[in-house]
Amino acid sequence: MSKRDLKKYLNELNKEQLEGQIIELYDKFSNVKVYYDFVFNPNEEKLVKEAKIKIANEYFPVKGKKSKMRRSVAQKFIKHYISIGVDVFIIADLMLYNIEIAQTFSAEKTIKQELFFKSMLTSFQQAVSFLIEHGIFNEFQSRVVAINDETNHQNWSNQHEFNAVMERFE
Repeated sequence: MSKRDLKKYLNELNKEQLEGQIIELYDKFSNVKVYYDFVFNPNEEKLVKEAKIKIANEYFPVKGKKSKMRRSVAQKFIKHYISIGVDVFIIADLMLYNIEIAQTFSAEKTIKQELFFKSMLTSFQQAVSFLIEHGIFNEFQSRVVAINDETNHQNWSNQHEFNAVMERFE
């Protein structure tokens, strides 16, 4: 069904029928429930705090377990927050926080997995692209520069690729 057909169909329904369909969608699909819960109670600070705790726990587990260092945890939050319409500044903050906490971890522990550095580069590229795409790069430029400087300071194996990302946007 095209968007045009959907609009035509919805125009034919009365208010009670529309309400019934929305309630049915709310009950049937968890994504719809999450969306409406966010729309009517957009507690973005709470969402970000929860996400940052879970991301930090990937590197510095509270329960004394081994660090998992999974980039996918942060990516899941970022993708979800984009889908429900969280403010772009909050999403950008979370994207950069993910890299910053990983750098804090790598400053304390030697990391031998090359995949870690590759995934952080991917996160960095995506974050910088997101900032530019939404016209907010200047507001986060100091953090982006600090991340790049830290890769050089820690002598990451792919620091030159981080530098190349920065050079493209200067």
